Amino acid sequence: MVNENDLRTIIEQVLADMNLNSKDGSSDTAAACDTCSSKTTIEEGFIPDVTEVDIRKQYLVKNPVNKEAYYDLKQYAPCRLGIGKAGARYKTDPMLQFRAAHSAAQDAVFSDVDQDFIDNMGLFSVSSQCDSKDVYLTRPDLGRKLNDEAVAAIKEKCKMNPTVQIYVSDGLSSAAVAANIGDVLPAIEQGLKSYGVTIGTPFFLKYGRVGAMDQISEITGADVTCVLIGERPGLITAKSMSAYIAYKATVGMPEARRTVVSNIHSEGTIPAEAGAHIAEIIKKILDNKASGTDLKL
Repeated sequence: MVNENDLRTIIEQVLADMNLNSKDGSSDTAAACDTCSSKTTIEEGFIPDVTEVDIRKQYLVKNPVNKEAYYDLKQYAPCRLGIGKAGARYKTDPMLQFRAAHSAAQDAVFSDVDQDFIDNMGLFSVSSQCDSKDVYLTRPDLGRKLNDEAVAAIKEKCKMNPTVQIYVSDGLSSAAVAANIGDVLPAIEQGLKSYGVTIGTPFFLKYGRVGAMDQISEITGADVTCVLIGERPGLITAKSMSAYIAYKATVGMPEARRTVVSNIHSEGTIPAEAGAHIAEIIKKILDNKASGTDLKL
């Protein structure tokens, strides 16, 4: 923030450049400075947070033909519809909302899951063969393989040959992990416990791709492997998570053998409800000894 002395210096320079400064100009300068200083005040209030706007309730089209019907459609599709225009461009408010959503998506991809959160969830951490976010984004193949330290840690710390092995991975959205795991993971564990299904030792995989679950399945010898992983963020939410589940997964198996529960977030499938649903699906996979397209839900 510019202080009064700096402001006075700036005004004097401007007046000098305009050839308005004279021998008696100091009084004029002081008067001008006092005027400006009196106007330099901090307004009370705040700038509205554009990220708090529910775009399903936002309708900015002037003089709509059938506003009620269009508004009703917006409730079922959280897209940027009916935002209107200012001439040939978007209005300022929707443009700021778009840029805020884009920034949130970038943050979700490029930031890491906080280690304190992982520790509080009681998870130990391992990593894929990626050693940085840049490598993770440019070498998907390395995100599907564990490094040597991870293999050793899983063999040492995880229960071998469990019925179900669950683990968490950041994937493409650290924000999704932080927002949902606290509700999803306990719900899955509680649901499986109620079914009498034994669970292995959960852990966190950094820089992990979905395919890493195949190697983890082979290492642990689990009947069913389930990874809770951050989805690629979009411009509606950066906090969406998916669960990929497979029966006796093996390295190199076809993707069709995976069962997926997607869009787990506060505005999609509610995390706690998703956890109960995932537990039910895992029970069906165990009963049918099949997953993916081989499983009829």
